[in-house]
Amino acid sequence: MRLPNLEIVAINGVGFDKIDLSQARMLGYRVTNTPDVLTADVADTAIGLIIAQARHITRADSHVRMGEWQKSSLDLGTRVTGRRYGIFGLGRIGTAIAKRLEGFDGQISYMGRTKQDVPYTYYPSLMELAKNCDVLVIAASASGENRHIVNEDVLTALSPQGVLINIARGSLIDETALVRALQSGQLGGAGLDVFENEPTVPTELFDLQNVVLTPHIGSATHQSRTAMGELVLDNLAAHIAGKDLISPVV
Repeated sequence: MRLPNLEIVAINGVGFDKIDLSQARMLGYRVTNTPDVLTADVADTAIGLIIAQARHITRADSHVRMGEWQKSSLDLGTRVTGRRYGIFGLGRIGTAIAKRLEGFDGQISYMGRTKQDVPYTYYPSLMELAKNCDVLVIAASASGENRHIVNEDVLTALSPQGVLINIARGSLIDETALVRALQSGQLGGAGLDVFENEPTVPTELFDLQNVVLTPHIGSATHQSRTAMGELVLDNLAAHIAGKDLISPVV
């Protein structure tokens, strides 16, 4: 171990997939993250991607800026209200997304480790969830078991009209299969804020007009980033003072 005196890893973010938690437990160092304080902004980003993809917002902006409005019209978009929304991972962020989609009269379903006491339809597998939604939102945590869980079979289950939204981690999606599904028309579109090898993004996505791409901006607001930094410092201060950690992972 290169840091034999390591006592704590305080993550400035909610994900801890880059940390070997079993090693942390064995070697006795603590791990904290910054949950809750970024939930609202990440959920808002998911809704933004849904609307931008369905209503061609990024294409429309470029259309106006490039002086194309006088020359041609954009293709019609898709209504956001009343669609079937499936959420993979109904934790803090997934629940916040669901609450927002209620405002769009969305038909909401979900898949997670356990069935919860919520007014949404539960599916025991990701495949079943994909078969029964128009928009699949990925909000689950990254882990070894979840790597590439959104594979070719799941994308096929979404259908040529289906849309994939990812505000979780890029590792959950088989990007090669995703590119292939989008290029072939097997999948209707995508809104992606995260990628497997950030900041590298598959270049094949750049020319696809049914895809909205953002550079991992889920928590990128002044309010969230300030609150996240403060929580990191508060966890470190608690550790140094021998007090209970505020948001421990291990």
